[in-house]
Amino acid sequence: MSTTITRIELEHRRRRAVAAVAEGQKPATVAKVLGVDRGSVYRWLRLARTPGGLDPQPLHRPPGLSDRQLQRLQALLQQGASRHGWQTDLWTAARVAEVVRRHFGIGYHPEHVRKILKRRLGWTSQKPQTKAKERDEDAIRRWVERDFPRIVREARARDAHLVFPDESCFQLTPTVRRTLAPRGKTPVLRCWDRRDKISAISAITLSPRRHLPGLYFRLLPDKENFHGEEVVEFLKQLRRHLRRFTVIWDRNQIHSRSKVVRAYLAEHPEIVVEDFPGYAPELNPDELVWGWAKYGRLANYAAEDLGALRGRVEAELNYLREHPYDRVRSRVEHAVFCGKCEVLPKRQ
Repeated sequence: MSTTITRIELEHRRRRAVAAVAEGQKPATVAKVLGVDRGSVYRWLRLARTPGGLDPQPLHRPPGLSDRQLQRLQALLQQGASRHGWQTDLWTAARVAEVVRRHFGIGYHPEHVRKILKRRLGWTSQKPQTKAKERDEDAIRRWVERDFPRIVREARARDAHLVFPDESCFQLTPTVRRTLAPRGKTPVLRCWDRRDKISAISAITLSPRRHLPGLYFRLLPDKENFHGEEVVEFLKQLRRHLRRFTVIWDRNQIHSRSKVVRAYLAEHPEIVVEDFPGYAPELNPDELVWGWAKYGRLANYAAEDLGALRGRVEAELNYLREHPYDRVRSRVEHAVFCGKCEVLPKRQ
């Protein structure tokens, strides 16, 4: 039923009540017949004494934000929440509603503010990314703009593959992600509440000339952690498939700081090692492999035991390895440094 029809019906009910009382009916009886409170009937009788008192009243809506005010709100929000008195520099609907009240004198419910942000400003709900305070942004920028192009040129001159390894683990406790369900019926994911895990190492590789992608991985026995010895075994695995390669990895102590790893590298000069800048995991495209597996393919997967988990992990990583161009290549292209240094040829 539209708003105009509803207002007309309400006016008709008010006039019926006044006319019934004028004909001799008691206000209490009229209220009972019309299904309203007796006080409403007395209020309508008072309004009837005023010309137009029973007419439909115009709707009084609070003034909304104009386009100009919306632009100013956008500028205020871009300053960050800390500039407006909050300890964290993130915005919630309640905080934005408070800013609107302070600067424009308009009281909005936080959910209405959420609609304004999404529909009129194009904002979306996002999960904040964390970045280490120890990061040296200048050093990271220099690595992207200067060091990485050098590494690529030197590897190409040696006819060597580029190798981007990284370690991770898959736990028996699943990675929980949002899913769909009827309103008010939260899904229950039954799983083991244990820290049992399977440690894994993988590496995205790029061929020397055409930069064709590849993927290699190795899973450790159940509940074991990586040490220098396991890293050496993975390097041996790579060496069986790649003649020469340049390894680019983070500065984890089990890498080039390990005596075992250093001794193996000294015996094999065809393997060149380069480091990523500190606290910059987003530069390593192999991180995207773990993200694809953990938060995509294996999200909400509650394995019955480590054997089932191992089988599922191997199946997913094998699929990724067997479809390198469609899957691995796309993850390399989306890595930060590839877009800036144009390491990969553009797709036709």
